[in-house]
Amino acid sequence: MEKKEGKKKEKKLKEYNEEKEKKPNVLEEPAVAYGSYFNDIKHYSYADYLTWIDDKMREIINGVVKLMSSPSRKHAKISSRIGYEMETYIRRNKGKCEIYHAPFDVRLPRNGEIADDKIYTVVQPDICVVCDLSKLDERGCLGAPDLVVEIQSPSTAIYDLTKKFSAYESAGVREYWVVFPGMNAVTVFHLLENGKFDNGTPYEYDAKVASQVLKGLEIKLKDLFHGL
Repeated sequence: MEKKEGKKKEKKLKEYNEEKEKKPNVLEEPAVAYGSYFNDIKHYSYADYLTWIDDKMREIINGVVKLMSSPSRKHAKISSRIGYEMETYIRRNKGKCEIYHAPFDVRLPRNGEIADDKIYTVVQPDICVVCDLSKLDERGCLGAPDLVVEIQSPSTAIYDLTKKFSAYESAGVREYWVVFPGMNAVTVFHLLENGKFDNGTPYEYDAKVASQVLKGLEIKLKDLFHGL
């Protein structure tokens, strides 16, 4: 029985590879479209990512593709307000850090492997702050930003606090903000010396969110969520 199943898998794999060769310039839809079998044998890289020519928004974490959806108006407004506060603070203090909003590719290499076909995590944070400008190139950011902000939606809530949390932690992101629009709250995680995020500092509606990366920055949550 096992031999029979093995032959079936080999036949499927052969057909899969033959189909790929017919379309050398465009990679097929992510593995999730083909079931767990192909997920088990194919991990997508940044090199694959570059071949996808449709207008779908995607991220890759550890080789697994996640399709993204367009943000809601509330999500976009919160992102704009946080970005404005951070940009204003940096300019006022003549800082060298730069701020980017999604869609903006952040490649997170492992073990120093920076070749396109060796990078298996590519994310698009809602906001990222990069203070080491040598990480920036024409394609985005290569390496961990210093600060990342993710604004939760019903479709990304678990993803932001599990897959992305681990990816940012492993890459060495120094500060991770998770915004909860439904609760008018923000939780900020800081990277410890052991390379792990702390348990997070929660900020509720009457509080001011403080940053360690942008020392001295404080954002009033009342202003952030006003009218939303």
